[in-house]
Amino acid sequence: MGAQGELDTYRKKRDFKATPEPAGRKGAPRKSGLRYLIQRHAATRLHYDFRIEHDGVLKSWAVTKAPSRDPSVKRLAVEVEDHPLDYGGFEGTIPSGNYGAGTVQMWDEGVWEPRDGQDVGEALEKGSLKMVLHGERLSGGWALVRLKADRGKPSKRNNWLLIKERDAEAVDGEGDANMEIDASVTTGRTLAEIAEGRKTWKSSKGTTRKAPAKPKPTQGQTQGASKPSAFLPIQLCKLADHPPSGAGWAHEIKFDGYRIQIAVGGGRAILRTRKGLDWSDKFPELAAEAAKWPDGVIDGELCALDETSAPDFSALQAAIADGRTGELIFFAFDLLSEGQEDLRKKPLSHRKARLQAYVDHVGKAGPRLRYVDHFAVPGEAVLRSACRMDLEGVISKRLDAAYQGGRSTSWVKSKCRGRDEVIIGGWSSEGGARLRSLLVGVREKDGLRYLGRIGTGFGALAAKTLVPALKGAATEKSPFSGKGAPRGGRDIHWVKPILVAEVEHGGYTDTGSLRQAAFKGLRDDKPAEDVTDRPQAPSSATSAEPAGKKGKVIIQAVTLSNPDKPLWPAEGAQPAITKADLARYMEQAAPRLLPHVADRPVSIIRAPEGIEGERFFQRHPMTGSSPRLKLIDVKERKPYIAVTDVGGLVAIAQSGGLELHPWGCKPGDPDTPEQVTMDLDPDEGLDFNDVIAAAHDVRDQVEALGLAAFVKTTGGKGLHVVIPIKADKKSAVTWEACKAFAKALAEKTRKDAPDRYTTTLSKKARGGKIFVDYLRNGRMATAVAPWSPRARPGATIAFPLDWKQVKPGLDPKAYTILTAPDLLKKPDPWADFRKAEKPLRSAMKKLGL
Repeated sequence: MGAQGELDTYRKKRDFKATPEPAGRKGAPRKSGLRYLIQRHAATRLHYDFRIEHDGVLKSWAVTKAPSRDPSVKRLAVEVEDHPLDYGGFEGTIPSGNYGAGTVQMWDEGVWEPRDGQDVGEALEKGSLKMVLHGERLSGGWALVRLKADRGKPSKRNNWLLIKERDAEAVDGEGDANMEIDASVTTGRTLAEIAEGRKTWKSSKGTTRKAPAKPKPTQGQTQGASKPSAFLPIQLCKLADHPPSGAGWAHEIKFDGYRIQIAVGGGRAILRTRKGLDWSDKFPELAAEAAKWPDGVIDGELCALDETSAPDFSALQAAIADGRTGELIFFAFDLLSEGQEDLRKKPLSHRKARLQAYVDHVGKAGPRLRYVDHFAVPGEAVLRSACRMDLEGVISKRLDAAYQGGRSTSWVKSKCRGRDEVIIGGWSSEGGARLRSLLVGVREKDGLRYLGRIGTGFGALAAKTLVPALKGAATEKSPFSGKGAPRGGRDIHWVKPILVAEVEHGGYTDTGSLRQAAFKGLRDDKPAEDVTDRPQAPSSATSAEPAGKKGKVIIQAVTLSNPDKPLWPAEGAQPAITKADLARYMEQAAPRLLPHVADRPVSIIRAPEGIEGERFFQRHPMTGSSPRLKLIDVKERKPYIAVTDVGGLVAIAQSGGLELHPWGCKPGDPDTPEQVTMDLDPDEGLDFNDVIAAAHDVRDQVEALGLAAFVKTTGGKGLHVVIPIKADKKSAVTWEACKAFAKALAEKTRKDAPDRYTTTLSKKARGGKIFVDYLRNGRMATAVAPWSPRARPGATIAFPLDWKQVKPGLDPKAYTILTAPDLLKKPDPWADFRKAEKPLRSAMKKLGL
């Protein structure tokens, strides 16, 4: 390593008349408060200069990528020359032609200390240094470990590894997420802004800040330091069943409070609701404190904390009712402007870095302001952790996205609990006075759609806020309309549909009412006209958690009775598959299954006691049928049931529905076919390779007619060759024509190889041949859907295949509910099924029809 504190190498490499870097001197040795920093350096290649103070200099390593808090990620760190302590404040551009030419950004800074009383000099000599960092972005235990050459000798290049140790500061799965952060911890500037030469200034407290730029103000931008900014439209979340996966997403805890935007300017602060209402008078303590903050606009959530320091909406309501708002906490998660600079077009990674610096600057002078950290790990893991802590859920945000008002797919919300707003339309009493329950709904064109009663969660708060609000909104007429609207009575009191209540619920009952709903508080910040959506069910990521009564499980807002009931028995090493397993499979497979079954009449094979019990077909609604299923009018017969969404699939699983057999019609139009299905059914004793050869023969026939052919296993001993056909007004054919084409195709296949194929339905007449079944193409005829489970041993599924897979050795028993998670990770062989559809009439002419 050379002598400690030696700066000769550093100085020899630089011409200090041409570079702004400090020449520096060796500093006095210190035993505590040793400095640590990382400088992001856009030289020939972007890298990160990791530096720690030791013996009066900065020991330095060039790290190939941003350090990761994931212990499994090891970063190559190439040891470079010692740097002077003065270099720890350098941020700027090294001109071209100089050593290290490029832009330098202060990416992290703080202090460090050796772990376990290590002697730093000896540890560096031995090639293993353990550190504790206390930085803005990195903290906790870290290690530098020197690599060795083949024979155990040090490498000539002196390469090390920088590794995060596993502790409370570790973030599993973070990977390269820190590469997204492009903001100085001292000035907030991006690399581009530093390269442009924007200056910095020093505050009275010595904190370095970005110099106020002077661009022409845009609409809604802070106009100066004389007054707070006008209200900036807030960004809202889209709802999602799961947090998004993949790189580039950050996940924040969802706070249970009031969304508040704070605008600070000229020694004054305004607190506004999501609709822009001025609520500064409601929270005078926070408004007074925020007036001392630096000018800017901060987006966040105002919360009350319970005894475990978790946000509690009921406690927030009580604090407001009692006028005890001094202890409320403002959790800041975005910075929309700072000084005169509008930050909304900057990526979230930049805004969050600036926000963290802003909150740190406020420091001890602002105990009511807290920074909301984010996690760049798989969102499902964050959501599970949030739910175990009994928090509301997770907000997932794109790190590279700008801030935009309204709902956007760059912000999505996943919930642990059913937590939503509803409109109060009435209440019931005991003896005409005491509150018993609330009657609630959501807004529709003709009034409120009834969602049931809420009978719990009132407590002492009801006497202070809820009951007076109900009596103040009293009316003589019911605001509810439509099927299931509640009737009046002596103890029913109607109210104008202007009161918004936040409720917590466990999904829905079979009749469509909210299940286990509890009142959490009134939402004065949300107008009733905005409450138009049916409350969202809890996220499916946590839907297997027990909800309510023991033994029940909720998935996609469908409560499973007897979730542990085996539907497929254990077989060899394969465990039994339960109703809950089936429901989870339906949920996972929904994106690929629904395009082939949604909005079509469907026949369901049900086996409520499992495949070894009684089985029966269900085509029409029965007593107790789930409201998650749709009814389709097929004219001359009773309405058929149909699936519209993933909740409907789970509802079928709850009823013991194991197989889905849809019509081959156009969605929503039972009278128009949109596919042709050729079922290849082998006689007893034939090998599956014979079926494989038959599928290729049928494919050749189909393609010769100018059509596309897709293939799937049936979950049994056969294969289906399926032909997508156009079903628009110009190209549509009748069911009679569709069946005639299928029959003609089957007959041609038989005639070309009469020794191998038959079109005779009778099994006795098959004589060792494959039956080319065309009978699945008439009106009301069905075929098992791709991805549908089968009520057969082994829990096989009807699996869509790529034609490359259809070769000797193909085993249809390999595709099961248990192997489905891995299968679903692979590309969908039928992804282009509908894109491949062609008119059937030209092919019919070629067959002489």
